[in-house]
Amino acid sequence: MFSRFFKRGKKEEDVYGNQDIPAGANWGFLGADMHSHLVPGIDDGAKTMEDSLGLVRNLSEMGFRTIITTPHTMIDFYPNTTQTITSGLLELQKAVKEQNIPVTIKAASEYYIDEHFIKLLDTEPLLTICKNEVLVEFSMLYEPPMLFDVIYKMQQAGYKPIIAHPERYLFFHKEFHKYRALRDRGCLLQLNMLSICGYYGRNIKAIADELLSKNLYDYCGSDMHHDKHAAALRAMAGSKDYAIFANYPFLNPGLCV
Repeated sequence: MFSRFFKRGKKEEDVYGNQDIPAGANWGFLGADMHSHLVPGIDDGAKTMEDSLGLVRNLSEMGFRTIITTPHTMIDFYPNTTQTITSGLLELQKAVKEQNIPVTIKAASEYYIDEHFIKLLDTEPLLTICKNEVLVEFSMLYEPPMLFDVIYKMQQAGYKPIIAHPERYLFFHKEFHKYRALRDRGCLLQLNMLSICGYYGRNIKAIADELLSKNLYDYCGSDMHHDKHAAALRAMAGSKDYAIFANYPFLNPGLCV
């Protein structure tokens, strides 16, 4: 279905140029955003409730009906717990309701794979995106030495890993087969939407394009942290990149409530 958008030897403008972009294009067809940092003051995302409400309002105006926000759980920098995340979520939900923003907002976490995460697996339930699906990340520069062992441990504990923004892990760029290995091991892959417009650089865009062309992604997410992300996502809805998302079978609509 999607492979027709990536034809060898075509320039990018030729690949996307014939795709119709509807007037007033937005992201409503995705329904749900499943990766963002909107709980105020607990990680590198929204700092204040005012920041949070501005970002939530942006996502709502762009057509999203459900938001599953995912604060970092990273012991050395953002030592969040289920309690800090859920209590922050309750305050955010209250503020969203008071502001009459028409969106359902829930929370999970973006867990950083390290020794602390391995201990969490043994001691308490994890916050999930949907059913048993857990969003995880790791170093952008170095592959964790026990990555596939941890994935297996997650699965033994009953979880299905969602690998956040796999296109951004630089050490995989020259070992593309490992993306397929992650899928073969039962992982889901989540695209950062702004990777497609080159927000994180050309190399990351190229890997994202290739992963899409091989139908290796399952979800996409805004990874919204601040107003610059919101502005870039708005701009994409009226760009040549929009057709990529409209024609790819992302699982996001199934997260809507």
